[in-house]
Parts: sequence; C-alpha cells; structure tokens
Amino acid sequence: MTDNSLVTNNATDATSDLTENQATTAKTFTQDEVNAILARTKTQLEKKFSSKYEDLGDPDELRNIKTDYEKRQQEQQIKRGEFEKTLQELASRKDAEIQKRDTIIKDYRVNTPLLSAAARYNAVNAEQVKALLAQNVRLNQDGDVEVIDGKGSVRYNDAGEPLSVDSLVKEFLDTNSHFKLAAPSTTNTKSNISGGDSKKVDISKLDMSKPEHRKIYAEHRKTSGLA
Repeated sequence: MTDNSLVTNNATDATSDLTENQATTAKTFTQDEVNAILARTKTQLEKKFSSKYEDLGDPDELRNIKTDYEKRQQEQQIKRGEFEKTLQELASRKDAEIQKRDTIIKDYRVNTPLLSAAARYNAVNAEQVKALLAQNVRLNQDGDVEVIDGKGSVRYNDAGEPLSVDSLVKEFLDTNSHFKLAAPSTTNTKSNISGGDSKKVDISKLDMSKPEHRKIYAEHRKTSGLA
C-alpha cells in the first residue's frame, strides 16, 4: 500500500468518526435543552416581529379592545336596524294619517259641493252625479279645489277663471238632461206631488232644492226598493 492510499484511508476514517461523533452529539440533547432552544427562538422571533408594535401596548389588551369594538359594532347594527324599523312604522303611520286627512278634506271640499250642486240643479240622483263627476275634481298641493278635464288640465270658464264645482255640475246636467228632473209645478206643488200616497209620487214635479221635496224623494226611493 502506498503512502497516498494510507493518507486517503486515514482521512476517510477521520470523516466517518467525525460524522458519528456529530450524530452522537446531536442525539445527546436533553428535552430541557431542546425546550430552552425553542424558547430562545420564540423569544427572538417575538422580539423581531413585535418591536414595530411595542408602542401599542400589550397584545392581549389589543385583542380585548378589538373584541369590544366588534361587539359594539354589532350592537349598533342591531340598534340601527330597530331604528330603521321604527322609522318605517312611523312613516307608514304618517302616510295613513295623511290619507285619512286628505279623505276628510276631499269629502268636505269636493264630495259635499258636488252633492249640493246636484240637488240644487234638480238631479234625479245626486249621489250618481257626484260619482260621475268626482274624477273631474281634485285638490291641488295648496288644498284648493280644481276642476280638470280628461287630460288632467285645469279647466277655465269664458271669463278666464278656473271653472267652479257648481258650474261643472250645471254644465253636466244641462248637457245630460236625462240625469235631471223635469221642471216642477209652480202651484200647489206639494199636494200634487204626494197625493197622500208615497207610491204615487210624481218625481218629475220634485224640486230638489227644497228639503221637503228631497225627503219625499228619499221616501219614494225607499218604498220603491231603490234605496
């Protein structure tokens, strides 16, 4: 065996011994030593990554703050939802009150004048005339009564003034004479009308502008089964 071969073999043996020694050394760490190494590593990592946020305080405290914030957010969302529900209920109640108010106003400023004018101009059935003409009368934003045409435009009379409800009813009855009673008798009207028997009432002689004639007409409709 040459000297070079001897050197090579010695080197190989030395390397093997070193590897075995290292393996033996690595296997000789106790659990406490391993725990100590891991603890140091953890400490170093925490120090490295928390150094930027050390002014913010304790991490546990930050987590508690975050949890409290999220809780308050949820509570506010719940309250906001309840508040919005309350607003919707109030809005609905307000709309109902407005509708009720508008109905009362319309009845007073539209329906009543229509009925009154229909009776004054001797309509056979004032309620029917009111129902037919109600669609031609409206209240504007200021609460004023307006007579309108089929397209919703305000109508005006020959003088350039807004057409009144009274004029609307008169115009309708003059144009549609079958909705209007015949001219009443001018002498002894009441006796000729009733004749002592409500079933023999001559409605053509009724003057609907007179309360007693409207009463007779109402009784006639009732006894005739028309009411």
